[in-house]
Amino acid sequence: MGLEKEKADTKIFMEGGGFSRDGSPAPSETDKHLEKAPDRDPHGLNSHLKLGFEDVIAEPAATHSFDKVWVCSHALFELSKYLIYKLLTFVFAVPLALVAGIVFAVLSCLHIWVVMPFIKSILLILPPIQAVWKSLTDVFIAPVCHSMGRCFSAINIRLDQE
Repeated sequence: MGLEKEKADTKIFMEGGGFSRDGSPAPSETDKHLEKAPDRDPHGLNSHLKLGFEDVIAEPAATHSFDKVWVCSHALFELSKYLIYKLLTFVFAVPLALVAGIVFAVLSCLHIWVVMPFIKSILLILPPIQAVWKSLTDVFIAPVCHSMGRCFSAINIRLDQE
């Protein structure tokens, strides 16, 4: 109840131009600018990171803190998440992008110029090797196994119970 009162108080102090007549909040100029920004995660690789305050901190209906505490903690959560993310990306984004670019360039180069030619070479060499191996086993190993099979087939085992 108090949270709704808090929102209602905010609407009273708003300027006339920012107030929407249909009751829904009007987007500010920064919100309009953010809507036009290109999607930086078009494939949804980091969709699991789309967390809001209510996804992390939630109070059940039976236990509620003071409305001012809830509003202030929500604002502090969003502000700290925004500022710390901006600070960390400012410090780490360019060096990590450089490292990731180098790693993927090396992996791509190795895959294109080493791994795939090696695999294709092995696949070209295998059919003749397979033919030679089959001939060797047919000439040397098959007769030995065939002879041993004939010898062992002559063995008769009879069990008598006394």
